[in-house]
Amino acid sequence: MPRFKLIVAYDGTGYHGFARQDNALTIQEVLEKTIASVIGQEVRVIGAGRTDTGVHAKEQCCVFDAQTGIPVYNLIKAINSKLPKDIAVRDITIVPDDFQPRYAAKHKTYRYLILNSKIRDPFIYKYAYFYPYDLDIALMQEAAAYIVGEHDFRCFCSAGSSVVSTVRTVYELKITKQGELITIDICGNGFLYNMVRIIVGTLLKVGTKKLPVEQMKNILVSKDRGLAGPTAPPQGLTMLKINYHE
Repeated sequence: MPRFKLIVAYDGTGYHGFARQDNALTIQEVLEKTIASVIGQEVRVIGAGRTDTGVHAKEQCCVFDAQTGIPVYNLIKAINSKLPKDIAVRDITIVPDDFQPRYAAKHKTYRYLILNSKIRDPFIYKYAYFYPYDLDIALMQEAAAYIVGEHDFRCFCSAGSSVVSTVRTVYELKITKQGELITIDICGNGFLYNMVRIIVGTLLKVGTKKLPVEQMKNILVSKDRGLAGPTAPPQGLTMLKINYHE
């Protein structure tokens, strides 16, 4: 049976994350019901990442198995015509039946946006964390350098994770500011539960000078979640890109 690979973009504001839940609307549920209505058979959609409630995606990768005679180009148009306006399939290709979007990924890139302004902006509040306090970007950039590399990131993982190993590699953590908008891009071979949001919360403590830059190294070595900063809100986070090539 053919396996279809989808690249999906969505605004996560109105959804309780990607993965299907019994009593809440999720991206996976909407995709499965929509695809089933188009091809006339039930499908199971498997995603590359379980984005949380309120988190967005520009290029979430998913797969489903189905036997259908609908050409790929027409399939994209048919699915998008039935999806709500805050979800869109950007591309569909046929891949080998053993392709697993989560485990085949080589790099994942997330972006976190912060509106560093004294006045909130009603046009981007769903996509950027409104943070009205003074931030020292240079200090945040200095602290971010400690994150890059292979580390045990247990200190940046929320309770409830079932992973066997908390060792991950961060290839790049870039912080830039343009006007009042701060962009934090982080690329790694994988991320733990709430890892990006906890890293952002810790960097904000550094930026407000409530946490010394050098303490970032001690937090990593300690593996103690209690020493890291708070978990930043979900609306600022977007799954930006998943790369399946080295």
